[in-house]
Amino acid sequence: MRRIRTIAAVALVAVGLTAALTTVTASPAVAAPGAVTWSDDFNGAAGTPPDGSRWRYDIGGSGWGNNELQYYTNSTRNAALDGNGNLVITARRENPSGFSCWYGSCQYTSARLLTNGTFSQAYGRFEARIKIPRGQGIWPAFWMLGNDIATNPWPNSGEIDIMENIGREPSTVHGSLHGPGYSGGNPLTGQTSLPGGQALADAFHTYTVDWAPDSITWYLDGVQYSRKTPADAGSNRWVFDHPFFMIMNVAVGGNWPGSPDGSTTFPQTMTIDYVRVQAWDNGGGGGGGTGGQIVGYGNKCVDVSGANTANGTPVQLWTCNGTAAQRWTWNADGSVRALGKCLDVSSGSTANGAKVQLWDCNGTGAQRWVFNANGDIVNPQANKCLDATGASSADGTRLQIWDCTGGANQKWRR
Repeated sequence: MRRIRTIAAVALVAVGLTAALTTVTASPAVAAPGAVTWSDDFNGAAGTPPDGSRWRYDIGGSGWGNNELQYYTNSTRNAALDGNGNLVITARRENPSGFSCWYGSCQYTSARLLTNGTFSQAYGRFEARIKIPRGQGIWPAFWMLGNDIATNPWPNSGEIDIMENIGREPSTVHGSLHGPGYSGGNPLTGQTSLPGGQALADAFHTYTVDWAPDSITWYLDGVQYSRKTPADAGSNRWVFDHPFFMIMNVAVGGNWPGSPDGSTTFPQTMTIDYVRVQAWDNGGGGGGGTGGQIVGYGNKCVDVSGANTANGTPVQLWTCNGTAAQRWTWNADGSVRALGKCLDVSSGSTANGAKVQLWDCNGTGAQRWVFNANGDIVNPQANKCLDATGASSADGTRLQIWDCTGGANQKWRR
């Protein structure tokens, strides 16, 4: 908070070339966190790097939009497992490799790990158990950025700060939102402090956000301390409606915390016991803005083939299994979404037999659907119904659009 975050796509150094995993679930505000969709307990031998299939690194000493003083590396001197089920991010006062920073020769090194390219999710519970570092000028954070930041620059892509602390406020955690009209030094923000002058760095604490379509709520050790809704953004756009990826880092210096001084000792460590993400689950059901299964012919579910997020992936009937490939979000814009993409009529066709697929959400008529009282799912652009091809209920039956006939292969329930 109170700063401008920057993330340079060219600075991302991949430690694993895994395919991106993106899940989208949604629910009304009365829903609750559901199944775990992603986690890391940091089990492994002491001195080894974090799992490259989960984490990547930001690299460099550009100041990161905040005049920070550290150079972020991918060295195990700055990010490594401790052999006791923890990840340790270490900020050091050193520059053994002769790195150059925005102000000259770097004075500090640290690490910034992120799941951009490996995991992102819209809505759910995002939580980590962390023992933060301490000291003037030390700035630990656990936060998220919109996964469209490369094409939709910050702050329009959004930022959710789950935990930030600055060393001169040892008892206080900040939780903030950044978006268009409420960013940098003017975020939507809340904070809480431990009683009796206790320092957050003295022990592990659990930092959590619950993110629903209509609210974001912050907790420290399970106790709510802040909640923001679209109303808090006023006339500004609420941009928290698409997948975000996670980031963990320890910055040194910067506009908000100020520089280290004679009281600051090094190295400083942020120790992370676990990071865990849960879906936002309303247990199925229907209604505007809710998520869950769509059940049709033969009591089979609308399913994304192979849970593949590639554009053009077939949408089919399959035995209901409760996976993310069968959880669909009905949105106010008429789109129906799963795995971060939209239910789409191929090539925007209005012809009988046009196949239905998964595609990047683009707001076109090919991605607008109406669920009517008769159990039809209608594409208004074509004035045709979602249809199980050949009136088959076999696993793998492709879905298409067809003139609405009232047949059982065109009836659906949520």
